[in-house]
Amino acid sequence: MTILVTGGAGFIGSHLVEHLLVAGHNVAILDDFNDFYDPQIKQTNIAGLDKDVTVHRVDLRDGAAVRSLFQREKFDVIAHLAARAGVRPSIQQPQLYYEANLLGTLHLLEAARATGAQRFIFASSSSVYGASKIAPFSEDQHLSQTLSPYAATKVAGEFLCSTYSHLYQLRVIALRYFTVYGPRQRPDLAIHRFTRRIYAGQTIDQFGDGTTRRDYTYIDDIIQGTMAALQYQGPLFDIFNLGENETIQLKDLIVAIENALGKKARINQLPEQLGDMALTCASISKAKKLLNYRPTTRLSEGLPRFIEWFLRYVK
Repeated sequence: MTILVTGGAGFIGSHLVEHLLVAGHNVAILDDFNDFYDPQIKQTNIAGLDKDVTVHRVDLRDGAAVRSLFQREKFDVIAHLAARAGVRPSIQQPQLYYEANLLGTLHLLEAARATGAQRFIFASSSSVYGASKIAPFSEDQHLSQTLSPYAATKVAGEFLCSTYSHLYQLRVIALRYFTVYGPRQRPDLAIHRFTRRIYAGQTIDQFGDGTTRRDYTYIDDIIQGTMAALQYQGPLFDIFNLGENETIQLKDLIVAIENALGKKARINQLPEQLGDMALTCASISKAKKLLNYRPTTRLSEGLPRFIEWFLRYVK
């Protein structure tokens, strides 16, 4: 198959591209290399893939550019991982998040429909569960309220995908990723940011009392579930949680990073941040049953692997 990976130079996307190539697929990357973080990091992520993939520098907000790409190239599958990410930045720039995440998804769905793509994989997020008080979160829960513009764009993206699936018989699988970490993790995300600052002896900001809990999912497990979605033959539109089904408090995560680095954190405690969820925890029984999803890397194993990568490549 010929597969287009949007956001393919990013953290999750670059890992997916590598696995797709190993599986024998023809792969192309769409990425706009924006300045949300240093674009050189993305260049490094895909530095060894130059001979194996074509990289298209396209901004998904530009519908004409997306249409032009799909007219020139034929894609069997679109793995749509590109997005403006992050809860807190979305509160400052809601218009940008709406345009990049929702309009960008619309432009891709339109192009996929017009060119007869077979399958569309949409990277959603645990943030769609928002104000839910029922844990672990399951795919059939009613989503009553999101807590950030970023989360709202992901819910809206899911509904847009389901609509196109219904209208045009496009097979769409939405994957709700739960706080992904591992080598190449974005520098703005908690594990990477805390590790970098603790290592450098700098203060880290802790929002709230440290009792918020997250379901951290190792990159290899996320990729295994995403690869399985390429083969899924169930309903034309379906949604799956991809998580570990194991949570850790923020304050315990900081201690784990301290122990792995052998350094003590200097903590600047701040009020709770608007938009942050108190808890994320995935029910993965559906993904286990229908995708044969089998996460194998607990945080106690995955965090040292990340620290090892950090010490080798980032510092």
